[in-house]
Amino acid sequence: MRRTTLAAVCLAAVAAVGLTGCGEDKADTGTSHDSAGQRTAEKGKSSQEPKEEPFAGLTGGEIAENAFKATTGASSLRMTGEVPDDSTGGTIHVDLALNKRGECAGTMGLDGQGEAELVRTGDTVYMKYDEKFLRAQSEDEPEEDVDAAVALLAGKWMKTSAEGPDAGDLTGFCDLDEVLGGAEDGDAEATRGKATTVDGTPAITLEAQDGDDRFTLYVATEGEPYLLRLDSTSPADPGSLSFGDYDEPVPAEKPAGDVLDIGSLS
Repeated sequence: MRRTTLAAVCLAAVAAVGLTGCGEDKADTGTSHDSAGQRTAEKGKSSQEPKEEPFAGLTGGEIAENAFKATTGASSLRMTGEVPDDSTGGTIHVDLALNKRGECAGTMGLDGQGEAELVRTGDTVYMKYDEKFLRAQSEDEPEEDVDAAVALLAGKWMKTSAEGPDAGDLTGFCDLDEVLGGAEDGDAEATRGKATTVDGTPAITLEAQDGDDRFTLYVATEGEPYLLRLDSTSPADPGSLSFGDYDEPVPAEKPAGDVLDIGSLS
C-alpha cells in the first residue's frame, strides 16, 4: 500500500478546530449593552421567537475554542470524507471510526482504484483489499506476480502486528489521540457565519483563513459543541471531512473466518 498523507491531512484539518484568534467579531448578537435598550428588547420578546442562539456574545474564535475542547475530549468519533493523496494526485475516500484506545474500523479508497477495509483491535491490524485496489497498488510489478497476489489476497482478510513495519502507515490514524494531537497549533482567526444544519443537527458555521488556506467549520449548537464538518479550500490540502458518532463504541472486532497472517507469507 502506498504511503499517503491521510493522517497528516486529517491532523491539519482537525487542527483548524483550535482557531483561538479572537479578533473583533462583527456579528450582531441581537442584544443591547445599555440597560434601557436591554429592557426594551426583553419587553418585545414573545413566546413565538426562536430560542436564544447558544453562542450569543461569543466571537468566532471563542466558539472554535469551545469546539476544540469538546472534540479533543471525545473518547471516539467517526470520520468520513475526502482528502488529497500527494503521492498520486488523486483523492482518498475515508469512512473510519476510531477511538483513544487505538482501535478503528472502516474503509479507505482511492479514486477509481478500489477499496480497502481496515480494523485494528488490540495489537493486531486486519486488512481486506478488493481486486481493483491490489492491481492499482501493484501496477509496476510483473503481470504474473500481480495475478498471483490477486488470486491469493483479493477479498480475503489479512492480519499483521500493529507494532510491525507493515502496519506503520495504518496505525497512526487509528489512534484518535494521534489524529487530534497537535490541534492546539491552530492559530488562524475565525469569524462567525450563518446558522445551518449538518445531517439534521443544528450548527453554526465559522469562516477561517490562515495565509492561502481557507476553512469553513461547522460546530454543533445543540448538546456538546462538537465539530461536525470541515471544508477546506486550501490549495495544498483541499477536501471535506465530517465528524460524528461521538463517544459511540467503535465496531473493531476480529473478522470471522480464516485470516491470512502477513508474517507467514513470503
